[in-house]
Amino acid sequence: MATTDIIEAFKRAGQGHVFAFYDELDTAAREHLLADAAEIDLDETARLHRTLVAGNASAALNFDGLTPAPYEPLPENGGDAAAWAAAKTAGEDALRAGRVAAFVVAGGQGTRLGYDGPKGTYPVTPLKKKTLFQVFAEKIRAAGLHYGKPIHWFIMTSHVNHAATEAFFKQHDWFGLSPSRVHLFRQGRMPAVDPNGKILLETKSSIAMSPDGHGGSLRALQRSGALDIMEREGIDTLSYFQVDNPLIRVIDPAFIGWHLLRRSEMSSKMIPKAYAEEKIGHFCIQNNRLVVVEYSDLPMALQKETDPATGRLRFIAGSIAIHILDTKFIRRMAAGGGDVELPFHRADKKIPTIDAAGNPVKPEKPNGVKFEMFVFDAVPHAKNPVIIETLRANDFSPVKNAAGLDSPKTCCEDQLRQFARWLNANKAPVETDATGLPKITVEVSPLFGYDEDTFAESWNRLPTKPAVADGLYLE
Repeated sequence: MATTDIIEAFKRAGQGHVFAFYDELDTAAREHLLADAAEIDLDETARLHRTLVAGNASAALNFDGLTPAPYEPLPENGGDAAAWAAAKTAGEDALRAGRVAAFVVAGGQGTRLGYDGPKGTYPVTPLKKKTLFQVFAEKIRAAGLHYGKPIHWFIMTSHVNHAATEAFFKQHDWFGLSPSRVHLFRQGRMPAVDPNGKILLETKSSIAMSPDGHGGSLRALQRSGALDIMEREGIDTLSYFQVDNPLIRVIDPAFIGWHLLRRSEMSSKMIPKAYAEEKIGHFCIQNNRLVVVEYSDLPMALQKETDPATGRLRFIAGSIAIHILDTKFIRRMAAGGGDVELPFHRADKKIPTIDAAGNPVKPEKPNGVKFEMFVFDAVPHAKNPVIIETLRANDFSPVKNAAGLDSPKTCCEDQLRQFARWLNANKAPVETDATGLPKITVEVSPLFGYDEDTFAESWNRLPTKPAVADGLYLE
């Protein structure tokens, strides 16, 4: 769109103030402002203001008829062992056929960790201090070698960290992956608006823009051309995960198999909630549809309800942001229209801006609204959705906070517990405390073993077993 057309469109939409300082900007600053403006869907912004800001967005949520969602329990918890075995076989067949790709949402910075840089570049492993990106890359590389078919990896960055992320991968030679199979693309952005729906300027030459949430990943896959690459490569199944969780089994054949055998469009993993107040979403059924209800939305009385027969929490199925998605389903959700469009959610924020004279304003209380989408809102639109149980110890130990729960310390300890379990299961004794934490520091490269099975295979192939001592590194 030509410069004059963009400016005129903003004026017609009542957003002409965005270009109030345009005439005093130099060429580079004008181009920056125009580039921001070109990203904005003015009709969508007006609709969101009308429905989420000006409308009654604070209306109470309706939980009538809400029931806990069913899930496939693990065999050790009463699940059908034959069905799990069949699922694993189906998943392995799909991997050997090259039908599966990995997809990580990695737009965040390490700010909450006190780290300056893309979160994926944060070091997390006990001995080698490998970064999150390296851990995932080695898991993907190892799975590709194991199944005889290299796996494509799609990485959604943000405008803030895209250049640094790309430079990081180049600096480390793509961690042994082929650059042609690592696909980086940017997340979409949305403008922030004031209570009257006016788009906020961050500076005279930039609009206050923010990422459109992990739900925006679905339309980013479409807009970036990533789905076209998948179609060309014969990929129809996408393993979705978030960048803060190094414990995850990025490529899990049983999970993939459950998804494929059930002809699901979107499948999810759950863990049993550890306690009622745990801050994870809940898988539920409402109006015969699977939904995810955020912990902040579900009344605490419901979160604390227990099953009289078992004494366990009634709403026990916790969402941990691990999904398998069908690529045709992603296209349908990205296209939107009718009732298949992902809803936006509002977040009231303190947004640095400028006043009418162009002077910086740092608000002390929320002065604007940001809009974002959540990927789990796609679940109700999926045909044949499946939820399977996973063990927290095998799949979930995120790095979110600098200290306390979900911190680098707790994640490092959970990795050590996993390595100790694998060693002990293969007759390589490791002394641990009551929580399973070993008294020595060891590390297993995903290239040696990225799950129980591949670890056992590699360990049993060793002609001479190494001494299990402090500092042991298996690669």
